[in-house]
Amino acid sequence: MKTVILVRHGKSSWEYNVSDRDRPLMERGIKDVNKVAKAFQSELTRIDAAYSSPANRAMHTAMIFLRSLNFSFANFELSNELYDFSGEDVHQFILGLNNDKNTVIIFGHNEAFTHIANSLGNMYIDNVPTGGLVQLKFDTNDWSAVTKGSTVRTLFPKQLKE
Repeated sequence: MKTVILVRHGKSSWEYNVSDRDRPLMERGIKDVNKVAKAFQSELTRIDAAYSSPANRAMHTAMIFLRSLNFSFANFELSNELYDFSGEDVHQFILGLNNDKNTVIIFGHNEAFTHIANSLGNMYIDNVPTGGLVQLKFDTNDWSAVTKGSTVRTLFPKQLKE
């Protein structure tokens, strides 16, 4: 079995005159990511590796989330493939994962994550919100063979109590 956990970056700020890659998280985004990470901890599965888009808002989301799980940053990498908005590069990234990793967590962007959740999961999701998490499981031992799997969990900030 292979499992991918998609976490969309937290709410980011447009009030700074910076490039898209450099946009920071808003305070609300930080709070939402902490909320989702805390809820995720309660049913924590072993995560073999973590990957993030190099965009500031995605990296910051990853740091907050992984720190709350006491995840070893030795198993964390940035990938330019994850700075993707269509989902095509993210899909190729998933298909190219090393088979010695069974469960991975990926931090990135929409529309890519909504597209991946809907094309690889078995539950329609209108929109993966900022700070949202979607966990997909695949009945294969080979990442390159990943096709339609099961949507086993969604955690969205609005569903969680303060």
